[in-house]
Amino acid sequence: MEYDNLPKHVAVIMDGNRRWAVEKGLDYVEGHKEALKRMEEIIEYAGEIGITHLTFWAWSTKNWKRSKDFIDGIIELFRYQLADGGLFAKAIEKGAKLHHIGVWDGFPDDIRNKAMDSLAKDPIKKIIDVNLAVGYEGRNEIVRAIKKIIDAGAKAKDITNELISSYLDTAGQPDVDLVIRTGGEKRTSGYLIWQIADAEFYFTDTYMPDFTVESFKQSLADFARRERRMGGDSKKY
Repeated sequence: MEYDNLPKHVAVIMDGNRRWAVEKGLDYVEGHKEALKRMEEIIEYAGEIGITHLTFWAWSTKNWKRSKDFIDGIIELFRYQLADGGLFAKAIEKGAKLHHIGVWDGFPDDIRNKAMDSLAKDPIKKIIDVNLAVGYEGRNEIVRAIKKIIDAGAKAKDITNELISSYLDTAGQPDVDLVIRTGGEKRTSGYLIWQIADAEFYFTDTYMPDFTVESFKQSLADFARRERRMGGDSKKY
């Protein structure tokens, strides 16, 4: 499929994993395992068609409120995906340069250390940049950026959109063109507050474990039909 208007940066809110598992009578974590398979497929396809940046929200700071059993299961899932043959290694092998956005607070040291090792690795030939939003929340990101700007000694006259962007976790990357939220909810939940200011939104009832490459193609086709005027005149009139 060819697209006349392809987003450079797509951000995905991977929602509906637990509901998918419940409907199938499975443990919650099984929904997340299946969602990661879709994530791997989308990374590969996006790189093939020329999307340069993907961001996946894998774990919110608010998720620490969930049950201990669930959190323990997610931590073990992280360990598995960080091991040889896991998602991190597969993505790098297929040309993805991985980046972390968020904070590792709450995760065991072994998870943090293994993740940092993976993030330090470069693919043989980079095809796409992939941000993994783990321990992420948009307001927290902006607060951390402001603190860094103050620590750097910036004055009020120095504050610009460009300066703030340069201190965010996504510094040096293009802003988001398309936000996809699976699972039927229609809100951003504090995701990439700064970066999605001019983004298009695509909401789908499909749970992330069922959000296949074909589903992703539908979101891109929907995006391609939209006219992004950015405050300017419409070309249709």
